[in-house]
Amino acid sequence: MADAPGSPSVPADILLCDTFSQVPGNGTVLSLLLTRRELIMQSLSLASPECPPTAFSLPDCVSCRAFMGKDPKDIGGYLTVTFYPLRGMLGAATCRQRISRTFRTEASRDREQNLKLAKSWAQRLWQLVEELQGQPRPWSSPVRFLVLLNPCGGTGKALTLFETHVMPMLTEANANFTLLVTERPNQAREVVRDQDLSKWDVIVAMSGDGLMYEVVNGLMERQDWAKAIKKPLSILPGGSGNALASSINHYSGHQQVTGTKLLTNCAFILCKGQPLPLDIMSLTTSSQQKMFSFLSLAWGFISDIDVESEKYRFMGYARFTIGTFVRLTALRTYSGQLSYLQAGSSSEMETNANAPAPSNSGQSPSTDSMASQALEDSLLVPLDQPVPSHWQVVEDQFVLILALSQSHLGAEHFTAPMVKGPGEGYIQLFYATSRISRKSLVKLFMAMEKGTHLDHDIPHLTHVPVVAFRIKPEESTGIMTVDGEVIPCSPIQGQIHKGLGRVISIAQDTTRQS
Repeated sequence: MADAPGSPSVPADILLCDTFSQVPGNGTVLSLLLTRRELIMQSLSLASPECPPTAFSLPDCVSCRAFMGKDPKDIGGYLTVTFYPLRGMLGAATCRQRISRTFRTEASRDREQNLKLAKSWAQRLWQLVEELQGQPRPWSSPVRFLVLLNPCGGTGKALTLFETHVMPMLTEANANFTLLVTERPNQAREVVRDQDLSKWDVIVAMSGDGLMYEVVNGLMERQDWAKAIKKPLSILPGGSGNALASSINHYSGHQQVTGTKLLTNCAFILCKGQPLPLDIMSLTTSSQQKMFSFLSLAWGFISDIDVESEKYRFMGYARFTIGTFVRLTALRTYSGQLSYLQAGSSSEMETNANAPAPSNSGQSPSTDSMASQALEDSLLVPLDQPVPSHWQVVEDQFVLILALSQSHLGAEHFTAPMVKGPGEGYIQLFYATSRISRKSLVKLFMAMEKGTHLDHDIPHLTHVPVVAFRIKPEESTGIMTVDGEVIPCSPIQGQIHKGLGRVISIAQDTTRQS
């Protein structure tokens, strides 16, 4: 609840209660009450005795501070509290919106005593806010962010949006940040690969999904990759697709929104969230190129749209809608073989049981030992060998193949609604054969916006959760993408590594929607 009536007149768990006035205002005296979950404001004016209380939910609070007025003759003590509750117009999705309130106390004729009272409120209020966050965040205050920003992502407004929508919240939250505006491709990859990461607590990417792809692969190229990949990551939407940002928004209990609403939600998550496990897919091509994905591998219809709609980038997310209808007019099919190991199968559990057990020592391996190790793909055999006999194999003409590890493929593509968190340990595999009709594809992508596409009977579309897969195109035609980045069309295989990385999110059981 935020700025809305409905709290009891006399809460049972009042921790603090004092009289203040709100500034700017008409000097009306207020009763300010602090409970374990709410800050409650009640007017004491005789002119409005029936005025209901206004309550602010503490989990929505990003900052509070106590201070003196600028005028030395002003004996009041001041308390400013800033919240980002969920609000929305009737029938529209809710999103985080800023509410800041400043209160003044003149309980004493002593200026220092009034400041002391305001400070006691700020300290107790913030203590409760941190308690409601659950497990303490694994860094000292103030947090240190490295913000990598691609100014060319999406419609090219990422830097302006950061300055207008993100910086003010970071400043209010007393966060320190280093902003690096990238000037060329792979610059972010080189920075996280080569720099001393101990200078920052969280690496933040503000762009589309491509910049985060650079970050993940840069971390995996380090000698100390096993330690570096645990560095918490965060995403701020500044591109066209914004799939990871939309997924994190979903996992954090927010409704599906786009544009600056999504950006504000994600900035709130950055300020309030915790590092949670993030699944990473390891991918290997026939040329032995190794790459790492936090999101998806696509071949066919979806990757065709993603890449060929680049010419419409100035349109923002609408580019994908245009690209979809353009591609439907000239639907392509691709011959190949798709193989996969289904999640939860007895063969998967047997394979995992025979895999080397991770160390339980609790100690981080040395840099030298990590440099000599590589991430082991225990579920895969070399690409030049047949897949194990217990794998499922499909040979056909495909319209699309999509291997997705998060809930969203884009801001308006709720592709895998069964995914509830960033580290569940599964790949959601979707494929459609050439027998699927254009009408069915339209139906698929229209229903995907709300995540209801799997509720419909769409012939020749298959969904199966897997832990490993292999794609062998018959010819090197068509477009393949990893996290939206184009790669050569060739045989490729991959497996999921559950919780290998870390990403900032808000577990839904540690927050409360207003």
